[in-house]
Amino acid sequence: MYSMTSEPFKLERDVEAIAVPSGETIELPAGVVGYITQALGGSFTVYVDGSMFMILGHNADALGKNPLPPPVLPENASQQDVEKAVWEQLKNVYDPEIPVNIVDLGLVYECDVVPSEGQPGYDANIKMTLTAPGCGMGDVLISDASTKIKLIPDVNAVNTELVFDPPWSHDMMSDVAKLETGML
Repeated sequence: MYSMTSEPFKLERDVEAIAVPSGETIELPAGVVGYITQALGGSFTVYVDGSMFMILGHNADALGKNPLPPPVLPENASQQDVEKAVWEQLKNVYDPEIPVNIVDLGLVYECDVVPSEGQPGYDANIKMTLTAPGCGMGDVLISDASTKIKLIPDVNAVNTELVFDPPWSHDMMSDVAKLETGML
């Protein structure tokens, strides 16, 4: 895991970037300079020419960084081992504007790991929400969560459902998240 920074960078190659908070995907060309302001969970929040972007972890090399190592399971992993790994991967998904993961933010309402039908392995069924229904980063957070969960050996499918009932509130945040955001 990385941390909060204000580290300058120069892109080593063209890279897909996601505008924050709109969620629009653009391509930043090689040679662009800016600052890494958040590097948590393997993804990066960067500032370029006064605009904020998120660069997902699989593109870490464009920033001269190494991606996080993939998750591993114990030999003969149980359903509980896989579920624990899913929760750990969800804790590696960060809102690009807030230095808190989606689990501690209280955005994950349900995580159910079940045996896959007709094949060995498991499916992960996730119900999550957003801090605000109109958040442009919703699809990005869902995609980031799904991508990270699919890295877990023995996970065949990830089904993520975005729900708004009950509506998210600050009360759903963990004490760690409240402390990090100055709400405790």
